[in-house]
Amino acid sequence: MDQKILEAAEFIRTRITDKPEMGLVLGSGLGRYAEKIKNPQIVRYEEIPHFPVSTVEGHAGQFVSGELNGKRVLAMQGRFHFYEGYEMEQVVFPIRVMKALGATSLLLTNAAGGINESLKPGDLMLITDHYNNLGTNPLVGPNDPELGERFPDMSAVYDRDYIQCARNASQELGIDLKEGVYASNIGPVYETPAEVRALRVLGADAVGMSTVPEAIAARHMSMRIIGLSCITNMAAGILDEPLSHEEVIVTAAAAEQRFTSLVDKIIATMDVN
Repeated sequence: MDQKILEAAEFIRTRITDKPEMGLVLGSGLGRYAEKIKNPQIVRYEEIPHFPVSTVEGHAGQFVSGELNGKRVLAMQGRFHFYEGYEMEQVVFPIRVMKALGATSLLLTNAAGGINESLKPGDLMLITDHYNNLGTNPLVGPNDPELGERFPDMSAVYDRDYIQCARNASQELGIDLKEGVYASNIGPVYETPAEVRALRVLGADAVGMSTVPEAIAARHMSMRIIGLSCITNMAAGILDEPLSHEEVIVTAAAAEQRFTSLVDKIIATMDVN
């Protein structure tokens, strides 16, 4: 395994007590969920060897380790994006480190723009599949067989049992959980109306600038994955209004209670063995 991954994992082990069972990646406007973790132990990204540092406004830039609904978790408050200028291997580096620390499951969250017109701002969407529109892939280059096989199967990236777990949780809570395909674009610009129309033709229901590289790397390492999007705005051209990052943060905050309840229930009922 890459020496940098091992060194980062070894450093984190000196700062946290428990071996994590699952990793959480908390997207824009969703980082406060980490405050629910019991007996939290915090490791700032800038302290960890070889770790990039998040530059996105609203991202705390730290790991939070502890117990959440009966699971030992390691949560990322803030992630890394290709548009920040990082190489793909840096974007997925934290996921590699999570697996090296012992996490076998991964919950990915993001803020996304709605493409499917049945969606509206504030909706929560279960990711059932994704579309990689980044023009590259985190597995490009030499393959490390200690991490995973050269040609991983991507026919079921998002764990089917976890998908059903999310459906059951939403029904029990009375939350109208949407489902759909998430497309990842490079960013940092928001899409043009023409690009949104093209993505709709390609089968995407929501679009963002993250998540897909992390899911690919996790699947490469045989981690079980679940993904949730908070629809924070409608994508360009659907409504006659400009897009802004401030709108993303405000809408995510408004959906926070439903998001928190749903993720709580999912984590409590997930099988992480």
